[in-house]
Amino acid sequence: MKIDKILDEIDELGEAHASNSAETPLREDAFEKSDLEKIELIKQDVNRIMQTLGLDLTDDSLKGTPQRVAKMFVNEIFSGLDPKRKPKASTFANKYKYGEMLVEKNITVYSTCEHHLLPIVGKAHVAYISNGSVVGLSKMNRIVDYYAKRPQVQERLTMQIVQELQRVLGTKDVACVIDAKHLCVNSRGIRDIESSTVTSEFGGAFSKKEVKREFLDYIKLDTTF
Repeated sequence: MKIDKILDEIDELGEAHASNSAETPLREDAFEKSDLEKIELIKQDVNRIMQTLGLDLTDDSLKGTPQRVAKMFVNEIFSGLDPKRKPKASTFANKYKYGEMLVEKNITVYSTCEHHLLPIVGKAHVAYISNGSVVGLSKMNRIVDYYAKRPQVQERLTMQIVQELQRVLGTKDVACVIDAKHLCVNSRGIRDIESSTVTSEFGGAFSKKEVKREFLDYIKLDTTF
């Protein structure tokens, strides 16, 4: 049947992580509703899903779930969709004239696979070479977290982190590597709990073999305290 073919194509596309650009696909009216309006609508939708599954929403353990899920979607795990929440990444003059790469490694990544709405959990390693400006270290973590807090594919997330830091710092010399587990692979489908996914984006000087090698050697260092 035609519908079966379409569903098969959608499923295959989802596993392929295909995307048209590094931009998160959003409708033009994405921000016309307030957060409170979105929470109320999502609450109703989650209620319907749970009802369809046959769950008893009068049970004390379940009756608050639609509200909890709706608030979590809007205020937490998908909060990075709202541009008002983008971290303000102020830069400062590189007064120390530090000319080597700066690496912030083992940044925790909590994101959500946009194909199955299951968690992506891992670590991001980000580096840049200053061309006269530096950014606060915590802002690098906040940029990673902002772009992670939305339905994502790991390839796009990696590119968005690099492109945002390139914009903030005014340099192409930015790199990012992400190593993460996808629960859509680990907990369903093939159910391979050991595998992880590694993505990378190397801008400017980091595309040179020796610079890339130095960055990769840094992130392999064992940091324990």
